[in-house]
Amino acid sequence: MKTLLTATAVIEGGASLALLCVPSTIASLLIGAPLIEPAASIVARVGGAGLLALTIACWIARRDAMSLATKGLVGAMLSYNGAVVFILVFAYLDLNLYGVALWPAIILHLTMGIWCIACLVKVQQMMIDDIQ
Repeated sequence: MKTLLTATAVIEGGASLALLCVPSTIASLLIGAPLIEPAASIVARVGGAGLLALTIACWIARRDAMSLATKGLVGAMLSYNGAVVFILVFAYLDLNLYGVALWPAIILHLTMGIWCIACLVKVQQMMIDDIQ
């Protein structure tokens, strides 16, 4: 789980900084359209701040992989990755929005979500083995 948490901190740390600094560029890469309204940039930056919080939590939790709080964090990361996949696929299929980074982002978040599931299953199995 330490590797998952470290990888998430690095990946989402980069994404958070990009959203905080150049949200319209990130939108153009993901969905092929810039953020025109100032309100859209503000909302994207709020998302970047949320990702920065996730980055910090993952970086700190990587040293305590077996705690209940860390398992909760990985569950939250699973929810986040699943939501991102759903939202980006919806943007493509229903709204016909896509940029050069759309499918790489979808594949990345799908992979990260599967990795979260694998870690949670592994920890659960380890707990069951300890009981027996």
